[in-house]
Amino acid sequence: MSFEAGGPRSEPGPPAVSVSFTSRAALAVVLTLSCVGTLVVDLPLLVAANSKDKKAKQDPVLKGLPVTELSADEAIQHALNRLAYGPRPGDAERIRQLGLAKWIDQQLTPKSIDDSAVEARLTGYPTLRMSTAQLLAEYPNPKQAAKPAAPSKQEVTPVQAAQKQADDAIAAMARGMDTNEGPSGATAENNMTASAAAAADRPSPMKLNPATRGLGKNDPLNIDPNAVPKAISDDSKRPARVVEELGMAKMTRAIYSERQLQQVIDDFWFNHFNVFAGKGEVKWYLTSYERDVIEPRALGKFKDLVTATAKSPAMLFYLDNFLSVDPNAQERLAAQRAMRQRRWPNGHPPRPIPPPNKKKPERGLNENYGRELMELHTLGVDGGYTQKDVTEVARCFTGWTIEKPREIPQFKFDDKMHDPAPKVVLGKKIHAGGMKDGEQVIEMLAKHPSTAKFISSKLARRFVSDNPPPALVERMAKTFQRSDGDIREVMRAMIYSPEFWTKEAYRAKIKTPYELVVTSVRALGTDVDTPMPLVQWVARIGQPLYQCQPPTGYSDKGETWVNTGALLNRLNFSLALAGNKVRGSRSDVTALLGSDIEKDPKSALDRAVLVFLGGEAAPGTVDTLEKQLENPQVVQAKLDDPVKQVDLGVVTGLVLGAPEFQRR
Repeated sequence: MSFEAGGPRSEPGPPAVSVSFTSRAALAVVLTLSCVGTLVVDLPLLVAANSKDKKAKQDPVLKGLPVTELSADEAIQHALNRLAYGPRPGDAERIRQLGLAKWIDQQLTPKSIDDSAVEARLTGYPTLRMSTAQLLAEYPNPKQAAKPAAPSKQEVTPVQAAQKQADDAIAAMARGMDTNEGPSGATAENNMTASAAAAADRPSPMKLNPATRGLGKNDPLNIDPNAVPKAISDDSKRPARVVEELGMAKMTRAIYSERQLQQVIDDFWFNHFNVFAGKGEVKWYLTSYERDVIEPRALGKFKDLVTATAKSPAMLFYLDNFLSVDPNAQERLAAQRAMRQRRWPNGHPPRPIPPPNKKKPERGLNENYGRELMELHTLGVDGGYTQKDVTEVARCFTGWTIEKPREIPQFKFDDKMHDPAPKVVLGKKIHAGGMKDGEQVIEMLAKHPSTAKFISSKLARRFVSDNPPPALVERMAKTFQRSDGDIREVMRAMIYSPEFWTKEAYRAKIKTPYELVVTSVRALGTDVDTPMPLVQWVARIGQPLYQCQPPTGYSDKGETWVNTGALLNRLNFSLALAGNKVRGSRSDVTALLGSDIEKDPKSALDRAVLVFLGGEAAPGTVDTLEKQLENPQVVQAKLDDPVKQVDLGVVTGLVLGAPEFQRR
């Protein structure tokens, strides 16, 4: 029996790989069953067996760490798989010489690590160094760029043109908000390609519950998840290129950066404060959002991170807060104009105030950001707030908007649009006045005990297990409160807790598609010249970068990513990468496994399991893999021919597709 481990593809996307098996989809079945349940039991037992008699005396490499259940080799692998994107060849040896605690401390202070080599790799992506205004100017919307200049009867000044452009953008967004699209049941794992995302130019229905926020059934973004977008040429000036370069840079940093924890925590916070590249102007705002907002504050004070995201044009646009105004603002401004008219010294009667234009969109209070600020960014869904609190928080953030959204977008507080009346949030009166109303809310939420627990829980779920120990979360939450939300200190408290190093935590997390692609490349020591095909593989497996539409971000629980279709794509990727079938990536498997086992399939498999799995594979996995050694593709011979040479790429690909490698 055989199955095709490929799927729909679009050149120059990744090629499909055909693999035959002695029983129908045997390895896929093992992958599915093992990832869902079997290894939850098998791996801890396996680790326990390997850890016996190793507790008497701690290895010097573990000095200063509360490691009692893992061997030194296991602890190093565990740290590399949780605080980094897996080991590259030679990483474990370097950590042994340095000491694991010292390596961890270096990762917690990333600026102390020289990362000039990876920065040199990024010089070919000019958009990374551009301001948002430059990106808007140099990568315009194709329709806007192709539109001929309309003849004007009178000269329009640049200031008038810029103001009209901003007004048009706001009016367009306001019109879009009138569309009430029903829930579709789509969740964070909706797959959207970069080319499709670039076509979206309207706000999403953020008022839906987190579980139902997403795409409508007939939405053009709701496309085939296996469709791989075509790469855009390097000289492309389309907006999609901005997102592509972000994806390639993200992949490059994850693979090559020595500041591994910085890359992992950056990804965590981007997901926590998620914005969707496919919504309107966000695609141009993303570069600054990730570079200037997330990265500098990823290990700083949580309050500073929340404040920076709240003022970011990307977040203001994504959650529509740039449109949110006091509903009474127009009446208040009209009254103020009337008062000024009555004070005219010339005695003329006040000019009549024209009625508002009924055709213009009515701007009012928008609760999207107020809801997500409490539910997703700070307190959590069970944080103790009410719908009334959501409304009051939204009132506090009226007037937080974007100046010139399509020209020089930057944060602007418009006092005329702000609600000046007192508000009450979580039982506390908010009346600092003007922009300080919103800042007072952020200050209060950042210090709230529910926020400390919620953020600690999310960090522990990302770095420890899907269901982290309550004692660990409580300890982290206390550190959060004691340190005034110092993220670095919370991370330190987690890493230096015994719960982080238990056998239950070891290989307890299933890799997301992004993590699988990066860890596979790092494990093989792959030389990557063109990272775009790898970015496309991440999308193909189910996690297109910067394309998560709901504000919940991509799920960090293993159950989200475990299904037969996804696992087949994972195996297909592993075989393609190890077999040098991924364009722009070159792996030397022979250098890792040695040429001495090229004539012996069993020795080749044992060596691959040792190199890539640390010799730790469940008996069921080993049995399934050994059956594949009879496959002619593995031994590169016809069925009736003697063994000629083992295809080490196929053997390696099968091992990288095994359940143990799917976990970190």
